[in-house]
Amino acid sequence: MENRDIARMFERVADLLEIQGANPFRIRAYRTASLTIEGIATPLASLIGQDDGKALQKLPGIGKDLAGKIVTIVRTGSLPLLAELSRHTPESLVTLLQIPGLGPKRAKLVHEALGVETIDQLQAAAAAGRLGRIRGFGKATEQSILRAIEQSRLKQVRLRLTEAEAIVRPLVESLRRVPGVERLEIAGSFRRRLETVGDIDILVSASDPAPVVDTFTRHPSVVTVQASGDTKCSVVLRRSLQVDLRIVPADSFGAALQYFTGSQAHGVAVRTIAVKRGLKLNEYGVFRGDERIAGREEEDVYRAVDLPWIPPELRENRGEVEASAAGRLPRLVEVADIRGDLQMHTTSSDGRHTLEQMAVTAETRGYDYIGITDHTQSLRIAGGMSADGFRRQFHAIEALQKRLETLTILKSAEVDILEDGSLDLDEATLAELDVVVIAVHSRFQLPKEAQTRRIVRAMQHPAANILAHPTGRRLNRREPYPVEMREIIAAARDSGVLLEMNATPERLDLNDAHAAMAREAGVKLVISTDAHRMHELDWMRHGVDQARRAWCEPQHIANTRPLAEFRKLLRKR
Repeated sequence: MENRDIARMFERVADLLEIQGANPFRIRAYRTASLTIEGIATPLASLIGQDDGKALQKLPGIGKDLAGKIVTIVRTGSLPLLAELSRHTPESLVTLLQIPGLGPKRAKLVHEALGVETIDQLQAAAAAGRLGRIRGFGKATEQSILRAIEQSRLKQVRLRLTEAEAIVRPLVESLRRVPGVERLEIAGSFRRRLETVGDIDILVSASDPAPVVDTFTRHPSVVTVQASGDTKCSVVLRRSLQVDLRIVPADSFGAALQYFTGSQAHGVAVRTIAVKRGLKLNEYGVFRGDERIAGREEEDVYRAVDLPWIPPELRENRGEVEASAAGRLPRLVEVADIRGDLQMHTTSSDGRHTLEQMAVTAETRGYDYIGITDHTQSLRIAGGMSADGFRRQFHAIEALQKRLETLTILKSAEVDILEDGSLDLDEATLAELDVVVIAVHSRFQLPKEAQTRRIVRAMQHPAANILAHPTGRRLNRREPYPVEMREIIAAARDSGVLLEMNATPERLDLNDAHAAMAREAGVKLVISTDAHRMHELDWMRHGVDQARRAWCEPQHIANTRPLAEFRKLLRKR
């Protein structure tokens, strides 16, 4: 039982409790525990010894009762409370919760008012305008639900990259330990670091394929074996994630890696060059007639067609082949280039660790500077702070700064953009901040023109420095709010506001296409984790992946600069 499975069970308990109208504090306790568990890298099972899970009680938001339930789940694979709640809740309501934005309360209202029990019935009711007759529902909500249903159908077979990574990791680690395995790589869209993946391709070179196949098909994470052969197997893991294994000869490993990494359009472009040179390129190698002239290493495959090696993140046939041929491939940004993290939260708002814990963790990662960006007061659900709260935090930062050896803490805030485009903090407090991060957290359904106008006005405020998660999306959960990104990018260029590439795995906002547009317009970007817990500072790698797909070099990312240079980019206008 993995952490993610336990977290989902607690989240389901919270949903069912909310449907049944339980105490809000009890509901919140399960949701908080779910978030905590999902974000912990250490398997909870390893924390359960002979003490019946007392070590679990040291985790944020996990008391004696919840620790006991975790022990039960780990040892039995089930939770009696969840079974009991499910017996008293129509299964149809649970099904409706799959639709982003519907939520437990609305699902119950729809079920009681219209007798809706399936997603198809919900779609039919929305299309017929019947949802709008329910109190609390309007035309905009009805249309939003219709869009969410369509999007959920499209995305049912694609997982977020980090979700797929967590599911496939135990299988990959087991394969690496098989005697005789010489090389192993994950190819496909996973290697190109797409934000969502539909399946996983694993390539293995081994002296004896038999134990590799046996380990692959018999692994505990395998739900279904679809095919099993001497050199190719296919299985399905949790959440319908299909994984294909190909065992290839060592002399062909590089060619197979190039072939199965893709994308298809990139592969066609490279093979076209090969044909023009009288060569044949496939997953077995590069051939001149019957002679294989390359194939063991990917670099050899590209070299055989007179191209430098192309980083996987660029292989989308968006000009990378031409750039490679001309010697103009970018030196893509790397995690090691990042000097600071400009968005993170503490217990002063909705973070789970203290100012000192977040700062010390950042310092141990070698950062030169960080921005502590707790929320402002209009975001009540996140415990947003008033001006007095920020001033108390400023004093705490000054006291902590004296004890830090190498890290500079920038006094910052994530300031809510109100509906009219004004900022949710008074001018005097804004003036005291080193970094002002602005963001939309409400009124996502404004028309595109109004939403764009709102954000542009906020960017024009003299104190604004960074626009956080510019489109507001949450992958597979919430679509971007309607906004004209070309106008936002133009406003950023004109005002000097930095655009954030939010590295939270379910955001990755800006996406790679918008980040490339910003880069081409000369707009500086900043990669931030938006961490609410210490370990989430590790999410920086996901933002860097996204930046690499946007062809970003260190010079395009503001927080690759030393502190003095970074400060120059943040001059108050």
